[in-house]
Amino acid sequence: MIRRPLGADGPEVPVVGVGTWRVFDLRAADQAVADRVVAAAFTAGARVVDTSPMYGRAEEVLAAALAEERETAFVATKVWSSSVEGARAHFQRELSWFGGRIDLLQVHNLVGWRDHLPWLEAEREAGRVGLLGLTHFSASAFDELEIAMRTGRFQAIQVPVNPAERAAEERILPLAEELGIGVVAMRPFREGGLLHRPFPPELGAAGLESWPEALLRWTLSDPRVAVTIPATRSPEHAAANAMVGSGPWLHPDVRELLARLATA
Repeated sequence: MIRRPLGADGPEVPVVGVGTWRVFDLRAADQAVADRVVAAAFTAGARVVDTSPMYGRAEEVLAAALAEERETAFVATKVWSSSVEGARAHFQRELSWFGGRIDLLQVHNLVGWRDHLPWLEAEREAGRVGLLGLTHFSASAFDELEIAMRTGRFQAIQVPVNPAERAAEERILPLAEELGIGVVAMRPFREGGLLHRPFPPELGAAGLESWPEALLRWTLSDPRVAVTIPATRSPEHAAANAMVGSGPWLHPDVRELLARLATA
């Protein structure tokens, strides 16, 4: 499976991971759903998993689904609290779920990032955190995201990268490349909004077979993106998504054609 570095100081990771937004907030009785998704994705080569305290029970469910795969997984989760005390208390729970270490700890939606940074760096120094990151879903927050990126104290960012949300391409991805910051691309399907239309014959003629495959290839054809994290409850879809990580990537002309057709 193709691997890319997650930032100048970060590890190489497979380029398609497993997202958990909405799909892993499951009752204990439904744990097997997540188990099957993770098993299928990891069998197909995925290793990056992304979650958050914002996603209900998703962190705990993901941890249980990983089981013995935790040692081979690259776990990205988040802090999501304006209170340092609240965030630190939840971080202790994350450590208990994920074997005492978080590979990428992100400040979700930039909430309180200045207040959190000192203790996050202390946890990184102590070896309980690998990389520090920032996330935001909205271009309206990109001014603040740029300020945080320019501190030089974060190693990764997570932003939307899909044909309908291209603001990050204009300003955030170039800055990330300049600063050596790794990019995790969220929402490659725009939360499913780009999937519900007939698949154009023009893309079939270009060698593509479905919207999920085409959109993942579109996102990963930007060399500044290290990994993308589609979310699904289907083991078959999880495996198919992961296998897109073997390439090939799109010619720029095909990429622009796809963007036009996906947003028409």
